[in-house]
Amino acid sequence: MKRERKIYDPTFKTKAVQLSNERANISELARELGIKATLLYKWRKEYEEFGEGSFPGNGHLKLTAEQEKIHELEKKLKDVELERDILKKAISIFSKSGR
Repeated sequence: MKRERKIYDPTFKTKAVQLSNERANISELARELGIKATLLYKWRKEYEEFGEGSFPGNGHLKLTAEQEKIHELEKKLKDVELERDILKKAISIFSKSGR
């Protein structure tokens, strides 16, 4: 028989991490929340590394603020390069038809 994997809401994870930072006994907190202590430690580590960008959900990247900015700038650069290439092609088409 297959066990179903529980999916926890990002808000729940964030609150659990915040509570774990306030408490001394993490194992006790994990029991109160109905999760394993190892999972809580994993969430803490992830939250420490990515901060508010932690727990984005399936299919989304976990990025630090700097990585997010780089990703955004790379996307803008790609869009601008595509626009430039289109304009170059348009200029060559119009310059040939004008002769």
